[in-house]
Amino acid sequence: MTDETELLKRLFDTLEDYHRTRNMGTLVDYHPPEDLAELLELDRPGSEGDWERIFDWIKKYLDYGVKTAHPTFLNRLWSGSNLPSILAEMVVAVSNTSSDSYESAPVSILYEKHMIQQMLDLVGFSHGEGQMTTGSSNANMLAMMCARNRSGERVKEDGLSGQSKLYGFVNQDAHYSMDKAANILGLGTENLIKVPCNSSGEMDTEELETAIESVVVDGGIPFFVGLTAGTTVRGAFDPIPPVLDLRKKHGFWLHVDGAWGGATIMSDRLREQFMPRLNKVDSFTFDFHKMLGSALMCNVLLLNQSSHTLGKVCAAGDTSYLYRDSEDNEVLDLGAVSLQCGRRVDGLKWFLDWKFYGKDGFGKRIEDYLDLCVFAEECIRDRPELELVAPRVSYNICFRYKVPENRADAFNKLLRNTLYQRGLYMVGIAYVEQKLVLRLVISNTEVTRDSLRCFFSELVSVGRELDNGSE
Repeated sequence: MTDETELLKRLFDTLEDYHRTRNMGTLVDYHPPEDLAELLELDRPGSEGDWERIFDWIKKYLDYGVKTAHPTFLNRLWSGSNLPSILAEMVVAVSNTSSDSYESAPVSILYEKHMIQQMLDLVGFSHGEGQMTTGSSNANMLAMMCARNRSGERVKEDGLSGQSKLYGFVNQDAHYSMDKAANILGLGTENLIKVPCNSSGEMDTEELETAIESVVVDGGIPFFVGLTAGTTVRGAFDPIPPVLDLRKKHGFWLHVDGAWGGATIMSDRLREQFMPRLNKVDSFTFDFHKMLGSALMCNVLLLNQSSHTLGKVCAAGDTSYLYRDSEDNEVLDLGAVSLQCGRRVDGLKWFLDWKFYGKDGFGKRIEDYLDLCVFAEECIRDRPELELVAPRVSYNICFRYKVPENRADAFNKLLRNTLYQRGLYMVGIAYVEQKLVLRLVISNTEVTRDSLRCFFSELVSVGRELDNGSE
């Protein structure tokens, strides 16, 4: 008979060893897909009761995966996670419940509701509501869905037929989830207007006003404006105050997508710098799993509403077999006000991280990250081989290795891929005004000034090697 206790101990020993060495050695033991597939023995048959094979596949997963907590992991808007949320993930996996109803998950429901209220208070939505979602992509869609349903009394029941066209407006650099949302919600991606931005990547509010007025003249309804707090590539923060003034005139729903930069609410100084008057918008989303370091995924959508909007938007069909609080004033069955029915218990890691670090701890973290970004910018300016392609406005540094323009894109892509495939560094790539750039973001607590010096030194060294080899 299988000794499950011994198996768990063996797993915990394996995980403890991995966690202890997560920032040591190389970033990744890279292999091309076809070679890695062979190493993983994907076609090797399993066998009931053969735990040795199971642990062998677990070991391969850890051995050949990218070490996201390694100080050379500079590629994503997230990195290795906080220890409290790692412990929470283990607890959630072992206890295995769905956080959809108080009846099946009483503790997680109360943890989650407590955290939602904490965030509402922090943002300044004094009579608001909120929910955890599967990520900011779905949070953006849900916010747009709330705006769509508010645009007409019968939209939920009758759909969009028979009424004036609805138009949404976002920064031209807004996250692609906005296009997905427009498609899924039946608005049409052509009716999501991409507003030009200025040289720093911020939405041009004069262009926004012109676009809105053009839609109104043609009989359309400007129902939604989505601002971005920290664009994915350039890290730009769209200005909130002037768009609030436009909302007074046109009555649209004003949403702020803070998936990346929304974490600045943890610092009073940075919040005022990047998101003044955030408490006046209609909805706001941000990810705990990015700069704040919770284990993937951990997102919250907050509404500055007191009319049980989420319940009205999401409720559908016969739920009597599952939910028990439909007649209560307080919603405890969170599945009834969510896009999905079954809900993963993400509230525990959120709760434990918040209790362990608190606002002050998280605030210091994001302030330190910004200081490191300023330092990284200085390192680039000090090296003649490198150049900034876009001005740094927050946490994103877009730069490249200088070679003749006609081969700059291909060279920088090769440089980036070489660093990764050698297991040295993993840094992002993106395009700024049709130029391929190396996008450095810092959301990793293992990154220091010394590790950044090493990064730029290694990057320039490999760049010289590749540049000489191409001559």
